[in-house]
Amino acid sequence: MKALLTGAAVAALLASAALVSTQAPDVVLTGRPIPGDAVVPHPLGDSARSGRGVDLAGMPAGANPPASPPAATTTTTPPPPAAEPPKQQPGTVRLPAGGLATLVRAEVTADGALPIPEGVGEATWWGVDLGAAEGATVLAGHVDWKGVTGPFDELWRMAVGQEVTVVDTAGRTFRFKVSGVEAVRKEALPSRAVELFGPRGGHRLVLVTCGGRWVGGDTGYEENQVVTATPVP
Repeated sequence: MKALLTGAAVAALLASAALVSTQAPDVVLTGRPIPGDAVVPHPLGDSARSGRGVDLAGMPAGANPPASPPAATTTTTPPPPAAEPPKQQPGTVRLPAGGLATLVRAEVTADGALPIPEGVGEATWWGVDLGAAEGATVLAGHVDWKGVTGPFDELWRMAVGQEVTVVDTAGRTFRFKVSGVEAVRKEALPSRAVELFGPRGGHRLVLVTCGGRWVGGDTGYEENQVVTATPVP
């Protein structure tokens, strides 16, 4: 009798594990009853039959398992906005990559020599006014000076479509979009001076610097980098 009760308790436990609430059948012995030990409800069998008590997992029989803990949430802090470049001061030219040079007004000399700036951070400004209807406004700067690279070195990496801004000495801003980039050998420059720097044709900003191979003497670098830009309406 004790063995049969144990078997019924195991069957009830399996039924509980499968979440099927079926009542175990009563055990009937044929023949004459045999006196035995008093039958005490088995704790596992009682739990499986009635839903009372605690099963092997430590949960009330028939109860739903605990919900999974909520997934950890992470908060993403947006990056701070990029700092705006410092406001351009009057009398300066700003190149696309941020190079900045101070404008120094000058004119072509009586013998036709192009004016050049004294320092690496300056650009001589000659030709027509920035707001002119036609002709070239020319800005010339050093590629380097006494071992220091100048802002106009950037002309060698500029491309069509980039933007240049000029603020005149009165604080008015003029925007130009690059329309041409060309390296011109110095011996070819005089024959193209009117085309590139002359007072006729549509208004344009022309940026000039030296570069290429260093040949020394009166020539210095063998080329000029010439960047042409047209006004942005």
